[in-house]
Amino acid sequence: MRFEARVPAEVEILDCNCSICTATGFRHLIVPHSAFTLLSGEDKLTSYRFGTGAANHLFCSVCGVKSFYQPRSHPDAWSVNFNTLDDASGLSVSIRRFDGRNWEEARAALD
Repeated sequence: MRFEARVPAEVEILDCNCSICTATGFRHLIVPHSAFTLLSGEDKLTSYRFGTGAANHLFCSVCGVKSFYQPRSHPDAWSVNFNTLDDASGLSVSIRRFDGRNWEEARAALD
């Protein structure tokens, strides 16, 4: 799977402590839908939903990696796993903690 994400030189990464993000090492780079292009591999994506079903967790059916997904916290953007970027060396990164174990309160704090 290949994708392109157009992001500014300074980005904020959300570091979530929920059970899924902690177990998989997912570090959230929020990218507006308009700044993301899936270049290949759409036919290899498989979906997983749980809880409210609002988030659409997408995995590669070949390798099992979750490179990006549709989060419920940002319905107009993709959450890209920062760890899956080919080259982030030119980015200035700040990290913001996100208390995914207390999702409702953490989401309210983002605004």
